[in-house]
Amino acid sequence: MRPIRTALRTTAFRLALLYAGLFGASVLALLLFLYFASAGLIARQADETIEAEITGLAEHYRRRGLGGLVQVVIERAQRLPTSVYLLADPLRRPLAGNLDSWPEVGTGPEGWLEFSFEAATAEGRMTHRARARHLVLTGGFNLLVGRDIEELRLTVARITEALLWALALTAALALGGGLVMSRNALRRIEAINRTSREIMAGDLSRRVPLSGSGDELDELAANLNAMLAQIERLMTGLRQVTDNIAHDLRTPLSRMRARLEVALMQPAAAATYRQEIERTIAEAEALIATFNALLAIAEAEAGAEREAMERVDLAALVRDAADLYAPLAEEAGLAFSVRIAGEGELAVRGHRHLLSQALANLIDNAVKYTPRGGAVAVVAARGAAGIEVVVADTGPGIPEAERERVLGRFVRLEASRSTPGSGLGLSLAAAVAARHGARLRLEDNRPGLRAVLLFPPAPPAKALEGTPG
Repeated sequence: MRPIRTALRTTAFRLALLYAGLFGASVLALLLFLYFASAGLIARQADETIEAEITGLAEHYRRRGLGGLVQVVIERAQRLPTSVYLLADPLRRPLAGNLDSWPEVGTGPEGWLEFSFEAATAEGRMTHRARARHLVLTGGFNLLVGRDIEELRLTVARITEALLWALALTAALALGGGLVMSRNALRRIEAINRTSREIMAGDLSRRVPLSGSGDELDELAANLNAMLAQIERLMTGLRQVTDNIAHDLRTPLSRMRARLEVALMQPAAAATYRQEIERTIAEAEALIATFNALLAIAEAEAGAEREAMERVDLAALVRDAADLYAPLAEEAGLAFSVRIAGEGELAVRGHRHLLSQALANLIDNAVKYTPRGGAVAVVAARGAAGIEVVVADTGPGIPEAERERVLGRFVRLEASRSTPGSGLGLSLAAAVAARHGARLRLEDNRPGLRAVLLFPPAPPAKALEGTPG
């Protein structure tokens, strides 16, 4: 009983009930029209026949007198058993016809009356109903002409019964259909609710089942599944970030604490204190840089402020980054080159600071991991697929199987983590690229790594204009 009560409270059942009411009203109107059109037509035809016949008999009376009318009434009463005839004197005593006596009912408007009479049938004499017209002839004689309407009454009764059965069947089908529709909808909605409860209980891998019908509930389920997959990815990323932060920050914090404790235990010496404080400040700066990178990634993933989006010339951005890192590359013994193709055509609408930081991270990684004697090349050009900014090096590269993983936070391929860094550079670059509708693609440079920032084709120059942030 509970599923039925639940189904009765659903919106689907209420809508089905509403549609059933409208459909029932339409069916009722149609059936009433058919009723009045059929029963009314039969009644009108009978009245018209009676009217025509009594008019003809009155004409017989005028032309042939009472004797001629008596003869005609006798003939018709014998020939037409479903008709009712009675010719009576002024005192309403029968002279001719198939009625034994004048009906004991009053004559209505325009001479019409209905009454019961004994009719001879195959089963014997039975009481029937008749509808007749009363006409007073010259001389006070009374003429009654009518029709046996028992068949009409039975027809009307059958039509009425059919109407009631049709309405009952319509109501039953509507209610049954409403229950079926609501239970089907309820079953699918309950599947969504059940999945939601399992997810709230902690199982983020659960998904809403699809029926395969492709209707709006399937579309809703597909969108919910996409949302749940995104939430699961974010939660998994959050757990990984939390674990990585705890792992990566615990070591430098422990070193800072141990260094300060050792400095306190040693004899007081300004030079010793200064050295330890400087090393501690360096560690703190590295920690601050890590947190700044995390904040930058969060800003890029959340979406930079609209007011900060402006027209950014990638050519100028590449030149500025190259000027910054060229001395570092030279100091590391690397050949550093920059090539820009299409001056003035490499503009995008974006966040200048985030784009600059993403490009700096890519160049910094290339300089950091390329051994002495290697080369780093930065290229900005417009291609068929859009604007490409490429940072290529001749370092150790990244295995193809690891290229997706290294875009995550705190991922570093060095097990010892001896090289300075937090493992957030590529993650930040990927987040900034996604924020600008671009893609970060890691390719093999043979040897080394090619990091490609691919921006979609730029809109017209007017669309790139914006208020600087």
